[in-house]
Amino acid sequence: MEPAEKAKNIVLLIGDGVGIGQITSALYNRDRMLQVEYFPFVGFQKPFSANNLITDSAASATAMACGAKTRNNIVGMDADGKALPSILEIAEKKGLSTGLVTTSSIVHATPAAFIAHQKSRQLYEHIAADFLKTDIDLFIGGGKKYFDHRKTDDRDLIRELEKKNYLIFDYFNHNLQQIKPNPRKNFAWFTAYDQPLPASQGRDYLPAAADMALRYLDERSDVGFFIMIEAAQTDWACHANQGGSLLAEMDDFDKTIKKVLNFARHDGQTLVIVTSDHETGGLAVNPGSKRRNIKMAFTTNGHTGTMVPVFAYGPAASLFEGIYDNTRIFEKMTEAFGW
Repeated sequence: MEPAEKAKNIVLLIGDGVGIGQITSALYNRDRMLQVEYFPFVGFQKPFSANNLITDSAASATAMACGAKTRNNIVGMDADGKALPSILEIAEKKGLSTGLVTTSSIVHATPAAFIAHQKSRQLYEHIAADFLKTDIDLFIGGGKKYFDHRKTDDRDLIRELEKKNYLIFDYFNHNLQQIKPNPRKNFAWFTAYDQPLPASQGRDYLPAAADMALRYLDERSDVGFFIMIEAAQTDWACHANQGGSLLAEMDDFDKTIKKVLNFARHDGQTLVIVTSDHETGGLAVNPGSKRRNIKMAFTTNGHTGTMVPVFAYGPAASLFEGIYDNTRIFEKMTEAFGW
């Protein structure tokens, strides 16, 4: 069925490791609605990889970014090692402005799948170098050391980015309130030398960074924009089976979704998609739970194979109803853009 409208902009929000259990826990841990409850269209995606029923973030993010199944550990390539164009790279070639924002290192598996092409997600310095092969307008995340304190070569990628018209900020010299992007320049903000702090230890930049990124990308191109925004450390909290940390990360993610929804409501041309790459921890809300006092139980410290939800708001949002493979996220986004 053809959507009634095409989207000028797409914001893809990924809550890493977030399944129904994580969403339910966050919902019952508060006295108000979660932002995803305002989304009119809901679907489910199947996240298995090409070689494993239990995917990792590299394979699942590649499926969403590039529209093809691949093996665990691979980013931006198919199962045979062939590089695949991502929706971010396609958008860039079509004149849209593009961005990546994450609470992990910017070269971590999920953001990497949208901009890099490597046979191993652990090749962080190679992934960092792949950023120089694009003209991505904006990226925000940790991992500065992979750009300027490299072990595999003597390149200074920070200097190379500056030569490519990037205005660069970092955690050491700037906080978000001090940063004023110049729409005539590309923008990068390194939020940590390696990995950013968890939300439970004071990290709070994601909502404000998302808000700033949307306004910046909107000003950068009259054609439209694509951005992927990741709440990465929801996954880490679930790997550690730490319910309190998870709830802090989910609250941060919810605030970010609110910023994006506010932009989309005002703009009227922006499709917002909230989903996950996989579920982590096998989380359940157990008997004895009460509102704001959730008894959470994890069944594993790894990923699970359960389907994960997809929430959609805005032009062409009806495309995201139903149950489908995670590769269809890419296909539905390109259809929403009218490509």
